[in-house]
Amino acid sequence: MGEEQQRIQIPRIKLGTQGLEVSKLGFGCMGLTGGYSCPVSEEVGISIIKHAFHRGITFFDTSDIYGPETNEILVGKALKQLSREKVQLATKFGFEKLDSTGIKINGTPEYVRASIEASLKRLDVDYIDLYYQHRVDTNTPIEDTMSELKKLVEEGKIKYIGLSQASPETIKRAHAVHPISAFQTEWSLWTRDIEDEIVPLCRFQGENLDKNKMLYLKVEKLAEKHGCSPAQLALAWVLHQGDDVAPIPGTTKIKNVDSNIDSVKVKLTSEDLKEISDAVPVNEVAGDLLPDTLSQLHWKFGNTPPKGSKIST
Repeated sequence: MGEEQQRIQIPRIKLGTQGLEVSKLGFGCMGLTGGYSCPVSEEVGISIIKHAFHRGITFFDTSDIYGPETNEILVGKALKQLSREKVQLATKFGFEKLDSTGIKINGTPEYVRASIEASLKRLDVDYIDLYYQHRVDTNTPIEDTMSELKKLVEEGKIKYIGLSQASPETIKRAHAVHPISAFQTEWSLWTRDIEDEIVPLCRFQGENLDKNKMLYLKVEKLAEKHGCSPAQLALAWVLHQGDDVAPIPGTTKIKNVDSNIDSVKVKLTSEDLKEISDAVPVNEVAGDLLPDTLSQLHWKFGNTPPKGSKIST
């Protein structure tokens, strides 16, 4: 098993045009401190990150809102046991508040500055490789946010800038201030609404369960054809979407890290990709990506006011 694992070489890819190079498969750290499931212990969390790194994953994704804050602390402790210069560390800012009482997104220059300083301290590092605006502040012109991020690049506090869940227009306006190296959103066989607008731009529950079960059975049959699990096939599908796409699946179990890495071995032709895509048509997945309370965080609503406009609050 050990020898087989060592034979898997995770490719390296470039994101954007500014020089950011990452492992083709990343690791989403959110789940280690809760989120979709119960958090794992610090010891287990660090061991999972170290295992992923030693298997060839060097691209690790966290955020100040995960935990909140505790995820960055955990990742920072893990980094102390790794070669920092070989890791591409991504974190995010933007959620000033996210709890049962409401949501507040902040993209003001002052908040950007305070957020990076706090993240650097929690992660216990001198710089962040990739710094994302986690969600767009619809009350702050993106030019103001980007101008402060550009200063952080010039100061060496961050190397590259990313956006998450921003609209096409916001991406274009942001890129005019400083090149955007990465755009993060959900892209999977089950969530493909970015394919018509976002992807081309960046390259310049009872009834629902029954419906989705039928789609899953199709994927399961195709997975058997390719000698892998349905999860591995779905991840392989994303991996084959281009040399500038780096999925960041997360897990709290080492066996799942290994399973995800094995998806790199699944080779798909253009005909295979079409067959898989046709098995899960874009508009046939039932249910919503986000609950109603978070629907305003979707990329389609990620617009900011024009630079120079006055916002009434």
